Order: sequence, then C-alpha cells, then structure tokens
Amino acid sequence: MLNLKLKVWRQDDGDTPGHFENYSTTVADDASFLEMLDYVNEQLIAEDREPIAFDHDCREGICGSCGLMINGQAHGPQKGTATCQLHMRKFDDGDEITIEPWRSAGFPIIKDLVVNRAAFDRIVEAGGYITVNTGAAPDANEIPVPKDAADSAMDAAACIGCGACVAACPNSAANLFTAAKIQHLNLLPQGQAERFQRTQAMVDKMEEFFGSCTNYGECQEACPKEISIDFIAMMNRDYMKSMLVNRRRLGERKVG
Repeated sequence: MLNLKLKVWRQDDGDTPGHFENYSTTVADDASFLEMLDYVNEQLIAEDREPIAFDHDCREGICGSCGLMINGQAHGPQKGTATCQLHMRKFDDGDEITIEPWRSAGFPIIKDLVVNRAAFDRIVEAGGYITVNTGAAPDANEIPVPKDAADSAMDAAACIGCGACVAACPNSAANLFTAAKIQHLNLLPQGQAERFQRTQAMVDKMEEFFGSCTNYGECQEACPKEISIDFIAMMNRDYMKSMLVNRRRLGERKVG
C-alpha cells in the first residue's frame, strides 16, 4: 500500500480563479491512477465535499480523454502511456503528487481537471476527411497502397487526440496532432485529390487556437502513442506546396 499526498488543482469554472488543494490517500500499487482519483472522490463524497472533476471514458488508452499533468509531465512519468493506463507502482510510498489540467489558452478549463478540447474538433472539421461518395465497400485490393505509405499512415492514425502534445509544448503548439490528422490521409492514394486544400485549411485553423512549433520535440516525448515529429516535417512540406498549388488553382478559376 502507498501513502500519498496529493496536490490537486481545483477550479469551479473558466471564469473563476483556481487554486491547489491538498489531500491524503492510501492506495494499492496495482491500482491505476484514475482508480486512485476515484478512491479520493469516494472519500470526499462521504465527507459531503465536492468531488474532483476529471475526464475519462475508455480507460484503455484509446479515447484520449484522460489527459492530466502529473508532476509537470503530460500523462505522468511512464513514456508511451495515457493517464488511464498509468499505475501507482510508478510512485513511491510517501510521494507528493501534483495533478493539474492541460495548460493552454486553446484548452480553456471547464472545471477542476477538465478542459475544453473543442479546438481539436475545429481543426479536423476544417479538412480532416475525404470528400467522396464511396457507395458500396470497394474490394480491398482495388486501390493499391504501397506498404511504406500504409505503415506511415497507420502510425499517424494512432493519434488519439488527447492534447498531451499541446500541454507539453512550451509554445502550446498543436503541430503534432494536426500533422498526424493531415498525414494519415495525405499519405494514401485516396487522400491525394484534396491533399493541398486539406493541408492549408487545417494548418490555418490550427493557428487560430495554438502557438507555433519551434522544434522543442517535447510533443513527441509526451505522446502516449509515441507519434514521431517526422510528421510535422511532412506537414510543413505539404503546407509550403499548398500555398503554391492553391494560389494557382485560384488564379485558374478567376481566368475561367
């Protein structure tokens, strides 16, 4: 059993100043981090006190809703792990654990440890899809996809949109998330028709909410799916091309 001291950020809403509150708890080392918070909340409810609000859903590391800053690290001390898959064995008896929400103007606080990540939805809505009437499902081998392209696209598609890249970045940049959502489509034959339109639209929308990437690389280290910053380089290359291609297409439409 671990005896722990917790320093948890509490905030009623985005318009109210927040503060840290201290708690103590005892938990088994095989419990998950979110189970530990559940135990704390059970104790608070039993004392007729307001429980700690935090996001979670699948608890299997695939939905991305559980993101927390734990002792200054996005998702905590275990690399390649979402908060819901972090276990208390990573901590020692007597540890003090500081728990905070994501810190970014693009992720306004809703309550306590819960933030609004709708900015990610706006980025995907700007172009993170393929506009085509597919009809019936085509045969699997109808459109050949090179293995390297398929592998890279799958690596990018592993992004769960948790926001750890933003939280870990000193600039609060969302380039790793945006690059992953762009490149998992741009790398495939089906994504070529809208490749440059998609890239410019999504990058421009990203810049409305988040800071600029200066290649710190913290996003890659914090990502629970260990998505490579190589995808940011691919996105930057496609964005430069998109500025030329989209400008030329606009000129052709004006002439026509």
